[in-house]
Amino acid sequence: MTVGNMESAQLFDAGKKGRGLRATKDLKAGEVVFAEPSYSAVVFDSLASQVCHSCFRRQAKLHRCVQCKFAHYCDRTCQTACWDEHKRECGAIRKLNFFAPSENIRLAGRLLWRIHKDTGIVSDSQLVSVDQLEDHVADLSEDDVKNLHADVHAFQEYWSYGSKKHSADYISRIFGIIKCNGFTLSDQRGLQAVGVGLFPNLCLVNHDCWPNCTISLNHGNQSAVSSSLHSQRRIELRALGKIPEGEELTVSYVDFLNLSADRQKKLKERFYFDCTCEHCSQHIKDDLMKAAAEGEGSKPSADKVKDVVAFSKECLGKIENSRVEGDYQEVVKLCQECLGKQEHVLADTNLCRLRVLSIASEVFSYMKDFSEAAALVHKMVDGYKKLYHPNNAQLGMAIMRAGVTHWHGGQIETGHSMICKAYRILMVTHGPNHAMTRDLEVMRTQTEMELKMYLKDKEAYHNMREAVLH
Repeated sequence: MTVGNMESAQLFDAGKKGRGLRATKDLKAGEVVFAEPSYSAVVFDSLASQVCHSCFRRQAKLHRCVQCKFAHYCDRTCQTACWDEHKRECGAIRKLNFFAPSENIRLAGRLLWRIHKDTGIVSDSQLVSVDQLEDHVADLSEDDVKNLHADVHAFQEYWSYGSKKHSADYISRIFGIIKCNGFTLSDQRGLQAVGVGLFPNLCLVNHDCWPNCTISLNHGNQSAVSSSLHSQRRIELRALGKIPEGEELTVSYVDFLNLSADRQKKLKERFYFDCTCEHCSQHIKDDLMKAAAEGEGSKPSADKVKDVVAFSKECLGKIENSRVEGDYQEVVKLCQECLGKQEHVLADTNLCRLRVLSIASEVFSYMKDFSEAAALVHKMVDGYKKLYHPNNAQLGMAIMRAGVTHWHGGQIETGHSMICKAYRILMVTHGPNHAMTRDLEVMRTQTEMELKMYLKDKEAYHNMREAVLH
């Protein structure tokens, strides 16, 4: 399949939602509907020296552009691949006395340089020109308008494309397009947001809180000897299950793990539309996300649940502050106190409980207390399974984390089983060639080997583990 090929999707009028894309043939789970290279993309300011500006992989030792001293690359190959995108930016940064403006301004610059270079021509594989995307500048709040004016002013200082000047209105429109359509790019492990890019075809895929497609970033492959055979970074839109011909293709713009009213609020604030998807209009799974514990004996009163939720939210604020300060002992203390209060009051699908379970399991893993971490992450995954779509990427990554935690905690049977489950989900959401799927494949092979050893002779297995750990 060639990058940018749109044979499986076509543009159509999606009624109140405006434009949309629909399937032109029956699609199966994990199938790539289309892949699209970024029209333009930049690394976040805060990670400018830790992430390659070409392939967006996070690396330990990057080479710096000797001219602007700002852009960083894996190697010469990545730098050469990115030069076309970077050369005018490089000159602009040098003109500003080696000062690189914010990621927003840099992305607007890359966008406009690309528009000039292409002179507005839309390639066969690009369904609309960037200029035709929604900007919602007219819908901005007073504070957002102030920020926009500041960005426009900073952009005019930065922009140095010959004599071609643009009106403040046109630049405002470009910033509006970025705000509504920018897509966050993650590193090769899918664990951290590292940049933002614009993908015109992807912008045409409408939102649904329970979508039939998912997006992953493929960082491309720079391992071929000849740079002409390197594949570029691109997003891949994949089907989460069977999609019949003619059905609209949808993705979720927000994490499903929020109450429908909160998801609607986020979507309205960021994307300026009212979500009327089935899960929002019928408040599907809201009851589970607010659920009280159902155990032996009496059910907790509504007041008790309300009090514990309020306590949990306050506690989560304190936990976040302690995490930022790196005080992990305090995080553990707060998490344990909070989980104790939640026990027998909040269900494992309750959002407050899930958030504490997630943080606590991460911190215990970090502190190498794997048996405690495994118990907590197991509860978290049980909650996630009841809430997320069975092929949701977040669920896959949570199960992967749980599998690794159990494996490190010496629970090889559960660990291997979970790693296999995570692998099945990521094969659908990311495909066989993604770095995360390949990592999981290695883990799956390793745990399978260890499991065979364990089943054959448990004592020998535990002795081997002890020797490795010490």
